[in-house]
Amino acid sequence: MPFALLVLALSAFAIGTTEFVIMGLLPDVARSLSVSIPSAGWLISGYALGVAIGAPIMAVATASLPRKRALLILMGIFIVGNVLCAVAGSYGFLMLARVVTSLCHGAFFGIGSVVAASLVAPNRKASAVALMFTGLTLANVLGVPLGTALGHLAGWQTPFWAVAVLGLLSLVGLWFAMPSRSDEEKTDLRAEIGQLRSAGLWVALSMTVLFSAAMFALFTYIAPLLEEVTHLPPQGVTWSLFLIGLGLTVGNYIGGRLADWRLGAALTGIFIALAVVGSLVRWSSPHLIPMEINLFLWALVSFAAVPGLQINVMTFGKDAPNLVATLNIGAFNVGNALGAWAGGSAIDAGLGLQSVPLVAGALGVLAVVATRICMRLAARAERRAAAVVACH
Repeated sequence: MPFALLVLALSAFAIGTTEFVIMGLLPDVARSLSVSIPSAGWLISGYALGVAIGAPIMAVATASLPRKRALLILMGIFIVGNVLCAVAGSYGFLMLARVVTSLCHGAFFGIGSVVAASLVAPNRKASAVALMFTGLTLANVLGVPLGTALGHLAGWQTPFWAVAVLGLLSLVGLWFAMPSRSDEEKTDLRAEIGQLRSAGLWVALSMTVLFSAAMFALFTYIAPLLEEVTHLPPQGVTWSLFLIGLGLTVGNYIGGRLADWRLGAALTGIFIALAVVGSLVRWSSPHLIPMEINLFLWALVSFAAVPGLQINVMTFGKDAPNLVATLNIGAFNVGNALGAWAGGSAIDAGLGLQSVPLVAGALGVLAVVATRICMRLAARAERRAAAVVACH
């Protein structure tokens, strides 16, 4: 794998850390800025909405630029956003800084995925994308716990300074390691937008939304589930989250290999496993050892889908790789919000925390249905293309 892929992974690590580290710092932020915990929680929602809304806007804004230059500009925005977070002295300013930071997220992962896939042979594209996303999984394993500990030790602003330094290292790495292919990357903005008329593309994006919803319906409420049903102390929850992070990392690697082998079959099998393993949390949750094993398997299966989903939308949007890959990152965040809402609705309806895994399983089944529809549309498009070639 080219060194440039490791730089992309470092960039993904920095972006993932700044997105999730604030979860462990919410009480500190709330006390420092004199707001409630729920109000501080909106800093997470504000970031997610910034990704979902900003992703297509930034993709269009950078469409006419060579991909290397676009990545450098986006990483520059990321650094500025984290510095603004670090110096924020009020809730409103911090919210604005979080939104500024989020603007780079979707477009960077979208364009970065296209670049990662272009750096390797066709039969290794998903593995290359998986390597880039390994940075995101490692952010959950290492970046978030270390950032949280640093914030408790030296103040909640300190992790943002640290991430800004990581961003600067990424910027230098992108400058020196990323190949320049300006002549090969001329983008026809009209063609990119025209690609959005593809029905297959929207079905592919719906797969991403449903996958993310199935994952985050459970992930959002995993800590209270562990505390109140499995009866783990806070330290035990921390180690469980570390175990989940390991599962995400292993699953990301395996998923890349499976998607390189056979994309449609891999995604179908992964979503079936996600529905089954996620639902089983309902019955394993009162028992510590089965619960820990189940959560590791659930995390592994969950992130095994990520490289394939990214390659899937890029396949449907061949004429608009930057835009569709970026839209897919936005779809992840839409599913993120949908899953949290679905799980919370089940709890609010009085069904209890143990109903959440069943909600996640049901969303996984819907993802399987969307996958089968998507694969049929892909097969139909291939037959149509083959017929056109035969006619000529």
